[in-house]
Amino acid sequence: MAYTTIDDPELYFQTKLYTGTGSSLDVTLDGDEDMSPNLVWIKRRTNASDKHVFYDTVRGVQKRLMTSENDAEDTQAQHVTAFNSDGFTVGTGGAVNTSSETFVAWCWKESADAGFDIVGFAGTGSARTVSHSLSAVPHVYIVKNRERAANWLVYHHKNTTAPETDYLELNNNPATADYPFWNDTSPTSSVFSVGPSGANGDVVNADGENIITYLFTEKQGFSKFGSYTGNGHATNGPYVYTGFQPAWIMVRRAVGGTGNWMVVDNKRPGYNQEDNYKYDFKINNTDAERTSVTSADFFSNGFKVRTDSTDWNTDGHTYVYMAFAHAPFVNSEGVPCNAK
Repeated sequence: MAYTTIDDPELYFQTKLYTGTGSSLDVTLDGDEDMSPNLVWIKRRTNASDKHVFYDTVRGVQKRLMTSENDAEDTQAQHVTAFNSDGFTVGTGGAVNTSSETFVAWCWKESADAGFDIVGFAGTGSARTVSHSLSAVPHVYIVKNRERAANWLVYHHKNTTAPETDYLELNNNPATADYPFWNDTSPTSSVFSVGPSGANGDVVNADGENIITYLFTEKQGFSKFGSYTGNGHATNGPYVYTGFQPAWIMVRRAVGGTGNWMVVDNKRPGYNQEDNYKYDFKINNTDAERTSVTSADFFSNGFKVRTDSTDWNTDGHTYVYMAFAHAPFVNSEGVPCNAK
């Protein structure tokens, strides 16, 4: 079996930095190959009030969700107005296209080959299974009720020793909690489970209400959804092996205390060890990106934590992460890739 089947990760994931114009703008991705995104996540980098906004091809253009809020979906006619063959179009909305302001967009292509599926379904109020198209067991899924104020819920297979019983919130920072949102049932290669409706169950399965789910499964050399234990060291934190040079990482303290969801990528400045800092975001709030902060370095086969921040590296605490590749450590021909 080849080390990886994805030699060019930019076919399935890309980070795009762009500057707003205040007028309708076609944002073209930078990869060597065209990628038509199915999920676009945008944040104004320097603004502390604009939300992180989600748009996808299942819900359709102009349909906004916000990772820092529990709000229902709304319509924003001047946000993402088109998904294109190699990017997307934004209108005049300030959260996506303020003139002369800088933005970051994280973009994914839906593909079973790359381990990403977007599933929309209507709740029934009764415990049920929902089909997906990964043809593999999902390792992470993120669920949001589109029609009411309800928290974003996250299943992560390394969250606890019984992840099917527990959940994290994407828009908040509480520690892992136990509730049968997943009907205390592990996902399979064809379905995932949601529990019955109720005081809390309405979040994922309210009768007749529309729910959106983003599902991911690991693909060797392209994506990794794991965990690590913090050591509390300010500069020599854990080294996390992914099997590729990361392009994007999201980290969250899961067990041991509260924690913010932290996102870093390889397009914004500062990811080399020589700089010893990394531009990062707390995606469960509206803060502008943090600059000149120590967080993590990217290497050819993983990342190294460089802080004792509670959001990254408290001694003895469990952290979960999602990571996507810039380049595999070894390509499908068995040739090592040149990377730090």
